[in-house]
Amino acid sequence: MAKKKWGDLTSAQKTGVLVLGSVQLSLAATAWADLAARPAEQVKGSKLKWAVIIALNFVGPILYFTRGRVSGT
Repeated sequence: MAKKKWGDLTSAQKTGVLVLGSVQLSLAATAWADLAARPAEQVKGSKLKWAVIIALNFVGPILYFTRGRVSGT
């Protein structure tokens, strides 16, 4: 399959790419902000490790929010 260039995409495809990109950036920014504000003892593992994991598309921030934080009591 040949790579499509931005100009080859339909308006709907361009919109979809921009929406998904915005969601990804929002998730990552929220996760990084939470990680920065959270004390190290409330993070499962190294904060540096989680900062790198968060950079992995949609998977990283979701993993951080579901498995990287210690439940509040």
